Amino acid sequence: MTTFVWLMIAAVILPASYFAWSLVAVDRSSGRLIRTRLNAVAQQQAKARSKGPGLLLRLSRSLTPDKYITRLDRILANAGRPASMPLDRLLAIKPLAALGGGLAALLLGGTRSPQGILLTLALASACYFLPDLLVYNNGTKRQARIQKDLPNVLDQLLVSVEAGLGFEAALSRVGASGNGPLADELVRTLQDIQAGRSRKEAYKALAERCTVPDVRSFVGAIVQADIQGLSIARILKPQAEQMRIKRRLRAEEKAMKLPVAVVFPLILFIFPPLFIIILGPAVINAISTFAKL
Repeated sequence: MTTFVWLMIAAVILPASYFAWSLVAVDRSSGRLIRTRLNAVAQQQAKARSKGPGLLLRLSRSLTPDKYITRLDRILANAGRPASMPLDRLLAIKPLAALGGGLAALLLGGTRSPQGILLTLALASACYFLPDLLVYNNGTKRQARIQKDLPNVLDQLLVSVEAGLGFEAALSRVGASGNGPLADELVRTLQDIQAGRSRKEAYKALAERCTVPDVRSFVGAIVQADIQGLSIARILKPQAEQMRIKRRLRAEEKAMKLPVAVVFPLILFIFPPLFIIILGPAVINAISTFAKL
């Protein structure tokens, strides 16, 4: 038989053999495990749909404007969407807090006068918006932590990329070694990319979740570099230098504001005891002298 005939036989037998080997040697346990987990998730979702939302949640959603619900969802996104406070629970807690504040004011005698009624309404309104303020405060602290961690994260990314790692591998390394909210956001971005989301959309989603302007500037530079095919290291180096400069300027700004912040405690808590210690004996002597006249 000629060489051409042997090549034709190999072209037919080798793919068929590889296909048969793949059918026999495939790891079916992982597939069964994935199907089991998917079925469990589907059953949980079906139970949740069968139960439906609670009466209080339905009432809260019907009474709350859609724009306000969207604003609450944005505040929760800035706070990292804590597992202990999802949007539905926040909407259900708000009327309960308002009801509790109003009942507390009524028990304290809020109906005895018009001023008491106004106080009851004011306390109920304050308790209604109190969960929003708590979530907003957590979101503000989280964004401040992200801004604080950004220069160190950019330095780690720059070192990893210059050492030869790809950008996504560098993101994975920094996210695995970090313990702050920015590291969690980087891990979530990688999960979005692995789930099939494009890099541009995943990076823009990262910028939307982090309201820090420096993060948005960094994401915009990375997106432009990805579109134009530029070197990531050439983009990260000026970004890291700029973030270090901004961090130093913020520290200098806080140091310059410190004397102004010290003035009020100095006047309220330090000067009065000094005046009492220094002028107290003189005032006592003056009073005793004038009393003898």
